[in-house]
Amino acid sequence: MAEKIDKSLVEREPFGGFNTPIPGEGLTGSPDNAKAWERPPQYVDDDKAMEALYLLITEQEKLQGLISIINEGVPLEEIAQVVLYQGYTAGQYSPDLMLTMIEPTIYLLIAIADYAEIKDYVLYEGEEDDPDTEIPDDNVVPVDMDGDGIPDEPVQETKTKPDSSSVDKSLLSRIEKELPAKVKAATTEEEEI
Repeated sequence: MAEKIDKSLVEREPFGGFNTPIPGEGLTGSPDNAKAWERPPQYVDDDKAMEALYLLITEQEKLQGLISIINEGVPLEEIAQVVLYQGYTAGQYSPDLMLTMIEPTIYLLIAIADYAEIKDYVLYEGEEDDPDTEIPDDNVVPVDMDGDGIPDEPVQETKTKPDSSSVDKSLLSRIEKELPAKVKAATTEEEEI
């Protein structure tokens, strides 16, 4: 039997729903109409980019929403990914610089959670039920994989918590001086609502 064509799609879309870019069409666009990420980035120095990100994240309204979603259990790693990707698509930094900013951004989010007195924040998704981060039972016997007669030690991949060494000293001092007051103001205003 012949398949029926969805007539509503044909009526809504010109050419029956095939009005999509053809492969390679993005390469033929005018340089005058380039997307934000196709132009030179606004920041090329990670310290200046992190400072701009700090100022953006700690705006009163954004900080309230951020504290709220951290409190709801959204992993800090995911929040950092979203925030950094938004900056990249806005043309603020290159993909390489974005990758170097992951650890300092997570550290900043940890500091926000600590100052907001959120002790049970989730750092990475699935960290509670990840068998690789659990301590093995005593009855687990290591296996000799290389045949030298000595059982190999189990290799466990651990995700480390970012520390303050990943953040520039000037930004770290701003975090320590300014952030507690900003977080306190954001949490008290959120409680009033």
